[in-house]
Amino acid sequence: MHKPASAEHGRLSEQGAAKNHNWRTWGPYVSCRQWGTVREDYSADGSAWESFPHDDARSRAYRWGEDGLFGWCDKDQILCLSIAVWNGKDGILKERLFGLTNTEGNHGEDAKELWWHVDALPSHSWNRMMYAYPQRAYPYADLVRTNSLRTKLDPEYELLDTGILDEDRFFEVWVTYAKREHDETALRIEVVNRGPETAEIHVIPQLFFRNTWSWRNDAARPSIEGFRSRNALVAKCEQFGAMELRFEGSANGEFLFCENETNFDRLFHVKRHTPATDGAPKDAFNDCIVGGKPDAVNPHARGTKAAAWHRLTIASGARASIDAVLCPADSDFSPSDVPALLTLRAREADDFYSVVHRDLPSPDARRVQRQAYAGLLLSKQYYDFDVRRWLDGDPTQPSPPEQRKSGRNASWRHLAASSVLSMPDTWEYPWFAAWDHAFHCVAMANVDADFAKGQLSKLLTDHYMHPSGELPAYEWNFSDVNPPIHAWACWRVFQIDKKRSGVADHDFLAAAFSRLLLNFTWWVNRKDAFGRNIFEGGFLGLDNVGVFDRSQPLPGGGRLQQADGTSWMAMFALTMMRIAIELAHERPFYQDMAAKFFEHFLQIAEAMTKMGGKGIGLWNEADGFYYDMMHLPDGRIEPIKVLSVVGLIPLFAVETIEPEVLKQLPIFRERLEWFLRERPEMSALVSRWNEPGRGERRLLSLLRGHRMKCLLSKALDERHFLSPFGVRSISRDLAANPYSIQIDSKAYTVRYEPAESQSGLFGGNSNWRGPIWMPMNFLLVESLQKFHHYYGDDFKIDCPTGSGRSGTLLDAADEIVRRNTRLFLPNESGVRPSLSMHPKLSSDPTFRDLINFHEYFDGDTGRGCGASHQTGWTACIAKMMSPRSSTHAETLA
Repeated sequence: MHKPASAEHGRLSEQGAAKNHNWRTWGPYVSCRQWGTVREDYSADGSAWESFPHDDARSRAYRWGEDGLFGWCDKDQILCLSIAVWNGKDGILKERLFGLTNTEGNHGEDAKELWWHVDALPSHSWNRMMYAYPQRAYPYADLVRTNSLRTKLDPEYELLDTGILDEDRFFEVWVTYAKREHDETALRIEVVNRGPETAEIHVIPQLFFRNTWSWRNDAARPSIEGFRSRNALVAKCEQFGAMELRFEGSANGEFLFCENETNFDRLFHVKRHTPATDGAPKDAFNDCIVGGKPDAVNPHARGTKAAAWHRLTIASGARASIDAVLCPADSDFSPSDVPALLTLRAREADDFYSVVHRDLPSPDARRVQRQAYAGLLLSKQYYDFDVRRWLDGDPTQPSPPEQRKSGRNASWRHLAASSVLSMPDTWEYPWFAAWDHAFHCVAMANVDADFAKGQLSKLLTDHYMHPSGELPAYEWNFSDVNPPIHAWACWRVFQIDKKRSGVADHDFLAAAFSRLLLNFTWWVNRKDAFGRNIFEGGFLGLDNVGVFDRSQPLPGGGRLQQADGTSWMAMFALTMMRIAIELAHERPFYQDMAAKFFEHFLQIAEAMTKMGGKGIGLWNEADGFYYDMMHLPDGRIEPIKVLSVVGLIPLFAVETIEPEVLKQLPIFRERLEWFLRERPEMSALVSRWNEPGRGERRLLSLLRGHRMKCLLSKALDERHFLSPFGVRSISRDLAANPYSIQIDSKAYTVRYEPAESQSGLFGGNSNWRGPIWMPMNFLLVESLQKFHHYYGDDFKIDCPTGSGRSGTLLDAADEIVRRNTRLFLPNESGVRPSLSMHPKLSSDPTFRDLINFHEYFDGDTGRGCGASHQTGWTACIAKMMSPRSSTHAETLA
């Protein structure tokens, strides 16, 4: 047996070997935000933000999960640990991150805090985060009021704009979790005073049980008690027995206790005292510390929520720390072990990442890649949502409004999630999103392929997938339709895992394939309205890229037939063919499935050309571009001539077949030969099937060389799509020449908007009309690599278009990656373009090397926009930065 490349690689290889010794049992699985989510919304009209606002969060027990500042919990979120701080001036404890709701922000919901995911290992044996906490009173009211006065045309009013961090009057609050064993966690809270004067800060680690007892009559109530003699909090429950949170002996923390239950008096003006609450509900620590009411806490020194209240006075430029350990009661783990353990785990993290980016020479590029993986790993979250129970209500609670049973997600009663899932952004998007999830897993596979495979498999189970075969989109509407890329993600994760482990996990691939068959069938039956292999309708994940809201009926009637919907399905079919080919080498009966998906692909290719037999295709020869087609009630068919990423998506449907595959799979070869012989008019539609390429390979693509060159001439044109920082989502030419169409006396217009959206479409908190989105660049890069794999070095294009600099398709892919990477690396002025929104972030020594990975980026300046922690799919940059291998199986993307 070979020696693991690092201690962390050794831990990953142990995962799952013993159910009772899983390094992933404990981790950073507490959400940044549980308030304002659909799960916690029991209103009649589905107004999730308003029914559970931030101001209620400190006082109201959550039904479906917990949140907190840099929280930590077990994989079932039974017992949680999080941090609270207070500067002596705020009106409330800082227990959770603050932000604006969708209606409060001028561009939708928006976190108004500064925090970073700095470092993490996949086993969560090492995790490090930082929060910048103002020393002045936090400007809650100012942020809400000033943003409310701004329009969608105005910039957002951020925390730094308030001036609250001027003169460096803030604390750096560093939180580090490290595990000695799978169930033994060390905690260090280190606070640095960056201000010019000595300042006091209250640091309050909180240990609490998720409230699982208020919703059922027979639920057992856990308990936490304090033992001052050994400076420990002891938590007891059925699942763990006894767990202890032990503090260093010199710590002067005062233990406080309350119940993790709702303060009915404050929220609803109802006196509801029970033996359990005894006047000490969830917000008792806030009343005690901030409100100066020592009798607000439980006088009996026990409860289901406990805290250790530390008061630290720190000189300017100095630091202070608190060490603690969370472990089983019979463990010998001590706070005195923390310093040595942190030193060891930090060194092991360096060892692990030296392997991950061993071929990445630049120290700054390594920093970017490592923090991208940290963001991805620290954005895991325990997600609990039983839709049936949510719709019907709990036996101990008032019945929900009856109209909910026919409202949001009423057709998803089967969905019962209770798992740790990778989240897009645990504040702005603290819920899984199916197509985001696929990109997360491909990026994750580079550092933890087992976790990535488990995530992809989970969404395909009966607990998530609809009986019809539909995958759930996201909790705001599980029935929304996203691009069908789950098969692609399964295939890419399989490839990455095989490359790194040397083992082909065919069991994972076969299990995924069988479930993906159901999803493919759902698409064919539900989204191909007339059985012509043209796919229409649906959200398709690109929000406001189109002229119309693509999830709603077309204005004036008619139908919209989408170049991207049909192209995504062509990509889906090719990926299923590729998976079947892989499985057929060991399980020959998959050859029939491979041939079937080959035929599906040809039928889609024919439909894109002939539009169901009418001789009208989605391709416009005059413009050299693919457009959506609008079918009007009077029978007219009109193209929607917008140069958007929608027209580039046909590039993504590409696969090559090696000559030995046809030799090794005779049934597949015979089926292909029959189809090509008996249906020559269809085989002629497919790029160069009958023309062997480099190394006698065969190419399956929606595009011949001519069409591919036409699309790439637009994609690589700096007047249209190519930005200094990657490929935009819409042509820059639409700034001067917007597209407009008149329907029923109403004008519908699309213009280039490089940054935040100037409309409220899809909530207004994202924008596909100009910015750079990492997932689309990722797929484009991968497609160019595949095309090069077929065409070789003889196929040349200009990059950028019109520059006279001729290169291969691989050169073009590398150029896009260079431009994407430029977002995060310091430019000639020392500024990272993605952090150019405020000089303090880009130039201050405290912040300039702390990198956030935003949801999307300004198409002109590279400034980060939207959610600030979308690692998430922006973590794909970490995979793209890895130097490309020389073999096709090891494509950069």
